[in-house]
Amino acid sequence: MKRSEIQDAVGDLGWRYVLGTIRATVPVGSIGQAAEVAARCAAAAGDERLQLQLTRDHVLLTLPAEAIEPARRLTAAVREAGLATEPGGTQLVELAIDALDIPAVKPFWRAIFAYEDEQGYPNAVVDPLGVGPAVWFQQMDAPRPQRNRIHFDISVPHDEAPARIEAALAAGGTLVSAAHAPAFWVLADAEGNEACITTWQGRD
Repeated sequence: MKRSEIQDAVGDLGWRYVLGTIRATVPVGSIGQAAEVAARCAAAAGDERLQLQLTRDHVLLTLPAEAIEPARRLTAAVREAGLATEPGGTQLVELAIDALDIPAVKPFWRAIFAYEDEQGYPNAVVDPLGVGPAVWFQQMDAPRPQRNRIHFDISVPHDEAPARIEAALAAGGTLVSAAHAPAFWVLADAEGNEACITTWQGRD
């Protein structure tokens, strides 16, 4: 189906086509109600690949782009509970990193985020839990002499930090600074793009 056809099929139900998926939110009044909605939706989805994210304010529903009939079933299940599927909060965030040598920098970012390769997209890595934003790499045709203007902070459990740093270094990264460890370590990929591994330690 074309993207416009998918959106037309689910738009009146409160769903929106976003980056290869269809997504909707269900506003709720408590985490208990969110759990009830999630259970209803899981039952209605059957074997369909439904992703659920719960907060005390809403439940975010994500389905594959062409799962039109499951979206209808989920909306019906939500309406039976006196609630509604709505389009608010259905955005997806991706991070793009410019690179001259993508094969040289991609392993660093896969390691530092603890991500995996995205199926069918050789220049992207994704969160295996489906929570964090995807990271993709854009081919540059000339180096930029200035220092990069953005970096990422990855906050991890304190006892996971050494392994994450070791993996990033093994993947071609460099340790820029450990002056503030264990609060944070500054690392960089093969082209100098920086990221910090941070923990709660050393901040008291």
